[in-house]
Amino acid sequence: MAMIDNDWLTYVQDEFKKPYYKELYTFIRQEYNTRVIYPPADDIFNAFHLTPLSEVKVLILGQDPYHGERQAHGLSFSVLPGQAIPPSLQNIYQELKDDVGCYIPNNGYLEKWARQGVLMLNTVLTVRAHQPASHQGKGWEQFTDAIIQAVNAQDRPVVYLLWGRPAQSKIPMLTNPKHLILKAPHPSPLSAFRGFFGCRHFSQANEFLKEHGIAPVDWQIENI
Repeated sequence: MAMIDNDWLTYVQDEFKKPYYKELYTFIRQEYNTRVIYPPADDIFNAFHLTPLSEVKVLILGQDPYHGERQAHGLSFSVLPGQAIPPSLQNIYQELKDDVGCYIPNNGYLEKWARQGVLMLNTVLTVRAHQPASHQGKGWEQFTDAIIQAVNAQDRPVVYLLWGRPAQSKIPMLTNPKHLILKAPHPSPLSAFRGFFGCRHFSQANEFLKEHGIAPVDWQIENI
């Protein structure tokens, strides 16, 4: 696990000392030693490495990492270059095209968003190969709740994009009146037609940021 060493550390170092995290660490280490686990261990905390807390302006909340080979790399909804674009991300790209006019790129690599202050957080940060939800209930949820609380405590405008019921279950934690919460169904093929398409979250997020003097996100992912 590549340790967190930027401004997130101030907020999470106490989590590392708690009993639940020590149990989680022991479990995760054993899993990586005995099974195929995604993402690669050095990528678990990529969302924090790429998006320091002081730079977070949008939080996109996912659930599990992708559980296929060479997909997950520590950013929710993103896959490594060269991988097929997952169905949920295809729907995100369609909404981006309809909402802000982005062309649909040939890859699902979203690091560009992370480097602009979009924290792409999963509530669970690891998963067994081909076994979705296999690391739920092991302690990651408590850790990522601490991350969400750290963002909530920031004294500046932040936008939350909460797609689907699991993400929206975190709303009671989001108490900061300076922040904007945008809700929609999940972009998966099962639910995107129930209101994800047409939600216009990307333009709404940018309008909110601009109103508060913050640079908007360039949502266009370029072709590779």
